[in-house]
Amino acid sequence: MPAIRLATVLGTGAFAAAVAHTFLAGPAGWFGRTARAEGPHQGLWRLLSEVEVVFGFWAAVFLTLLALTAGPSQALAYIESLSFTEPAFVFAVMVVASTRPVVTLAIRIILGLASRLPLSPGMAACFTALTVGPILGSFITEPAAMTVTALMLSTTFFQQPLSEPLKYALLGTLFVNISIGGVLTHFAAPPVIMCAPAWGWGAWHMATLFGWKAVLAVTVNALALTLAFSRQLKRLHISLPEDEQASLPGWITAAHLAVLALLVVLLHHPVAFLAVLVVFLGFATAYERHQSGLMIRQGLLVGVFLAGLVVLGPEQRWWVRALIENLNSLALFFGSMGLTAITDNAALTYLGTLVENFSDQQKYSLLAGAVTGGGLTLIANAPNPAGHSILRHGFKNRSIRPLGLLQAALPPTAVAALAFLLL
Repeated sequence: MPAIRLATVLGTGAFAAAVAHTFLAGPAGWFGRTARAEGPHQGLWRLLSEVEVVFGFWAAVFLTLLALTAGPSQALAYIESLSFTEPAFVFAVMVVASTRPVVTLAIRIILGLASRLPLSPGMAACFTALTVGPILGSFITEPAAMTVTALMLSTTFFQQPLSEPLKYALLGTLFVNISIGGVLTHFAAPPVIMCAPAWGWGAWHMATLFGWKAVLAVTVNALALTLAFSRQLKRLHISLPEDEQASLPGWITAAHLAVLALLVVLLHHPVAFLAVLVVFLGFATAYERHQSGLMIRQGLLVGVFLAGLVVLGPEQRWWVRALIENLNSLALFFGSMGLTAITDNAALTYLGTLVENFSDQQKYSLLAGAVTGGGLTLIANAPNPAGHSILRHGFKNRSIRPLGLLQAALPPTAVAALAFLLL
């Protein structure tokens, strides 16, 4: 069997196994239950119960099998042909954006805007967080927006007694709004970055064709959730956490924001990118009294998750491309919306750039469908694992049910679909 064909077979099998594995992960899943039982491999089962480890694990299995069957040189050539820019970027942004100065500034801005709304503090904070945070994703990048907004929800909402339906509604709406909130520009959302340069789409094109529709859908989704759970939200006490009340030197916050900006600018210059991250880690250690604990572990887990998608994604081209290249515009919209639930939407839009003779309407449908479906599952959009890592501890058994996320994300997904199809 030719090596390239063998890689496709092994990669498709590993990808299918990884998707199935996600439903068995988490403390309440099979791996989590097995980890709680006594046994010599308890640590391994605990590791495999981590949702973020799943795709990294099966990517390692795939590369190992490829090395054993096609030879180590084939496995090395394959992995060296890939770009791990996105996992590295999400890891770095998650570490920097989750620091005390950045999160405190974001919470203060959101609560300051919320205080101007004619709503109860809980309702106003909920509505503002789920609109301002996702829309900021078009300017500070979606991973940064996800990290900051999820931490804001974690510190101000998930520390209080919320019902599970409200928690899942917050999660589903956050994931959908982050996915569509990054389309106002051409440089902030992974699925947009993958296709906009190839199709010649700039900031003005994105804002006029996609952006205003996304802003409307984000607003409607946030307002619908706020009104639907108004009774619970009215009872909440919303304020800046006590450990964040202490004032931070302005230059410390400015330094963190500068690092975030440099990471975005230097995204495609890995040596300089890494240098900025290393200098930041040293800076954070030197001024530890102004920091919260850096999210190194959570960031690494998310990076492993996305790296697994990078490794397994290319070998899904044969079936994804075959599905999308012969669809009309409407079928392509719903097809990409469904496909993104089981494959990263950035990979999906990248595959779209490989299809020849795509009309402008088909290009629109592919990207609109891909971002619309970006909140349905954990793997649908690159920033989702970051939100999952931050918020899962607030759920029952410290685990987010895949079906619970899917059900919660369906209503805001429907709103986004209507906005992109009818407006």
